[in-house]
Amino acid sequence: MSPNIEKVEDQKKVNYENWQLVDENGQTFDFDRVKGKVVIINFWATWCPPCIAEKPSFQELYDDYKNKVVFLFVTTDSPDKVKAFKEKNNSTLPVYYEKSAAPAVLFSESIPASYVINKKGNIVVRKFRAADWNSSKFRVMLDDLLK
Repeated sequence: MSPNIEKVEDQKKVNYENWQLVDENGQTFDFDRVKGKVVIINFWATWCPPCIAEKPSFQELYDDYKNKVVFLFVTTDSPDKVKAFKEKNNSTLPVYYEKSAAPAVLFSESIPASYVINKKGNIVVRKFRAADWNSSKFRVMLDDLLK
């Protein structure tokens, strides 16, 4: 259930140039914040059982890495549904809403869809099912990416 690193030849670069996200307060996300950082992007929905199943592991990971990694939890759900979900689950995960389409390299027909992007802007992990994001295996991988 832990995500695996992509082979170097399969890694694709993410161009955030035309992607616009807004946070729960309506503030536009500044993609300059991701330059030189490790980024975790998760596309999810409040009605999606696998998405819900993996959220506790994301919460634990976020609690420990929120100052080292940029986390983007992207949904098309209404802000009211997200707020209710977060309150019910004691979630502090930062949720964003798309104002424009995500880069093509982040396209998936299913959710959850999660991506880990290294400091150079390359997708090093792609996961299209629920995963244990707080596993010791993934934490070791993340710590390596942060070096």
